[in-house]
Parts: sequence; structure tokens; C-alpha cells
Amino acid sequence: MDGQPPVVVQPPATDGGRLVTIHGERMGVAYSLFDVLDLLHREGLPTTDTAVDDTELIEWQGGGPYDWNN
Repeated sequence: MDGQPPVVVQPPATDGGRLVTIHGERMGVAYSLFDVLDLLHREGLPTTDTAVDDTELIEWQGGGPYDWNN
């Protein structure tokens, strides 16, 4: 990797959704951790329980994997 995690999960919006980008491409809005894992799975990225805490895989902005506004 080039030092930048391939997955970026942006801070929660007022509706609780968090924009997810993979390799700089907008993949969708996640409303739960399960949505993030689904997006990772679709792109062939790791979806193990430890993947959400892997800072080389995912950059969580505005809160971690358990921070949602819903």
C-alpha cells in the first residue's frame, strides 16, 4: 500500500449515514457496520471481524466503526 488506507469511511451525516470510498471511488453510504462490511465484500477486500480495526485497510473519520448517528 502507499501509506493511505484504501477504504475511507467519512463522519456520520445527520441521517446517520457515512459515505464510504474505496481507492478514492465513492462506493455508497453505509448506515451500519454491516453495510461497510458488505461494501468491502463486494470489492473483494477482507471482511473478517478484525478488518474493521485494521488502520492499514480503513480510515474511520469522525468516529470509529461503532459510531453511528442512528
